[in-house]
Amino acid sequence: MLFDLKKFDEYKEDNRREVKKAKGGIPNSLWETYSSFANCYGGVIILGVAENEDGSWRTTGLENERKLLKEFWDTINNKKKVSLNLLTDKDVELYRVEKSGDVILVIHVPAAKREERPVYLNGNMFGNTYRRNWEGDYRCSAQEVKAMLRDQPEATMDTKVLSSIPMDYISQESVEA
Repeated sequence: MLFDLKKFDEYKEDNRREVKKAKGGIPNSLWETYSSFANCYGGVIILGVAENEDGSWRTTGLENERKLLKEFWDTINNKKKVSLNLLTDKDVELYRVEKSGDVILVIHVPAAKREERPVYLNGNMFGNTYRRNWEGDYRCSAQEVKAMLRDQPEATMDTKVLSSIPMDYISQESVEA
């Protein structure tokens, strides 16, 4: 599990966790992190949290979390901003932190399947595709984007499961070979 509110004080940013204050609304850098997590191993983005100098976290809370949620869903479903929305309602959760009383927003970003990559921003695959290294989101080079495209599997007839075909249609000789 990438995020458990009970373990909040134990977490630090890494290649699967990112915090953002989000006091004035959705930060632009959220989308770079979304692209990075989607193009790598997945991760969790937590809004309403800041990182201290020692790497520990503190809550800053969110203002008007319902408006922020609406803005988030409107943006992630806008193909001009984000090439692919990988999220469902269960991936985005609001929490009230008992200790501070602050509300935070936790976004669980799954890794995109090979055939869905690259996940990019602003309609620009070769300029706005990101990857994650440790705590940072880095713009992919053209070669990295081309590698993602090259790794997309082609759906051929050989990859389809034919569950309704009788066994006598299968060549035993081909299976043995």
